Amino acid sequence: MQRSNRRKFLGTAAALCAGTAAAAMPLPAAAKKYPVVHHVFFWLKNPGSKEDRDKLVAGVKTLAKIKTVRELHVGVVASTEKREVVDNSWAVSELMFFSDLEGQAAYQTDPIHLEFIKNCEHLWEKVIVYDAVAV
Repeated sequence: MQRSNRRKFLGTAAALCAGTAAAAMPLPAAAKKYPVVHHVFFWLKNPGSKEDRDKLVAGVKTLAKIKTVRELHVGVVASTEKREVVDNSWAVSELMFFSDLEGQAAYQTDPIHLEFIKNCEHLWEKVIVYDAVAV
């Protein structure tokens, strides 16, 4: 019984230390330097097609050439624990950082972005965008 309580105490103490450290961490470097975040999630028309997913990933990566895009991260669904709050129904995501709202607006009409849409929109069924400004 005493060992069980000690393990619980050590586990709780470790969790509290980790939580305190995470709360004290500064914003990621990209968010500090580039406070406007553009996060896009794509659902494929053919969700089981690795070929379509790879084409979309390649297309998204071309967006890094746009002058106002400061950083770009392209992702696919991670094999993490299935929980009620986790949405893993999408196929590809893009996470972009911009210096300001004007840069994000310029991205929307940039010829590279428009070409990406023209070349890849046949691959996706649904797109959801989340735009945010770091606080």
